Amino acid sequence: MDILSVFILSVIQGLTEFLPISSSGHLILAPHIFGFADQGLSLDVAVHFGSLIAIVAYFWRDVLAILKGWFRALPPSAPSNPEARLGWAVIVGVIPVVVAGLLLKSIIESQFREPWIIGAVTIFFGLVLWQADWTSKRERDLSSITLKDAIIVGLAQILALIPGTSRSGITMTAGLWVGLTREASSRFSFLLAIPTVLASSALITFDLLETTEAVDWNAIALGVVLSAISAYLCIHYFLKFIERIGMWPFVLYRLALGAFIFYLIA
Repeated sequence: MDILSVFILSVIQGLTEFLPISSSGHLILAPHIFGFADQGLSLDVAVHFGSLIAIVAYFWRDVLAILKGWFRALPPSAPSNPEARLGWAVIVGVIPVVVAGLLLKSIIESQFREPWIIGAVTIFFGLVLWQADWTSKRERDLSSITLKDAIIVGLAQILALIPGTSRSGITMTAGLWVGLTREASSRFSFLLAIPTVLASSALITFDLLETTEAVDWNAIALGVVLSAISAYLCIHYFLKFIERIGMWPFVLYRLALGAFIFYLIA
C-alpha cells in the first residue's frame, strides 16, 4: 500500500478503536470511500497491535495494580481487594466475546460486512447508546463493579463482532446500564480492550500466517506507530472530557455516519 493509504487507515483505527463509533465499520468502509484497495491482513495486524500498545501504555499503572491485587488475593485465606475484583471482572467480561469470536468468526466475516448492515447497526446502536446515557443513574465508580456487572458488559460485547456496533460503544452502553459513571464505564471498556484486542490481534496474525500474502514491513511499522499515537491521544482526551460532554456528540456522529452509508449505497 502507498504511504497515504497506510497513514489514513492507521489513524482511523487509532481514533475509532476506543471511541464509541466502531473501528471495524470505519476500516471496512474506508476503501469504499477513499478508493483504496483492501488493506489486507498485514495492515490489520499492524493497526490492532498499535492500538494494543496505546492502551497498555496508557493504563500500565492500572494493569500493574490489578495484577498485584489479583495475585495477593489468590490464596483462599487472603482477603479480597478492589484491584482483584476488577481483575476478575475483566477476565469474566472478556470470556464471552472470545468464545463467540472463535465460534462465529467465519459467519460474521461472510454475512455481516455488507455496507447496509454496517449503516443500520451504526444508527441502531447509536440510539441505544443515547438511551443508556440519557436514562442511566451514572452514580457508581469502578471500585463498585461486580461479577454480575462484568457478565452483562461481557455479553453485550459479543454484539461488537457485528461491524458497525463498536466494541467501545456497546461496552460503555452496558456499563451505563448497570449504573457506572461515564468515566467508569469508559475505563472498564478500555481495560476490557486489552485482552480483547490481544485476542483479536492473535487471531488475525494466525490468519496472516496461513496466507501467502506478501508482507510490507515498512507499512506494518508505520501502521503500528501511527495507530499507537492516535489511539493514545484519543484515550487521553476522551477520558478527560467525557463526563462534561456526555455521549451525545458520538450519537449524532453515528446517526450522520449511518445516513451517509445509506446515501453511498443508494
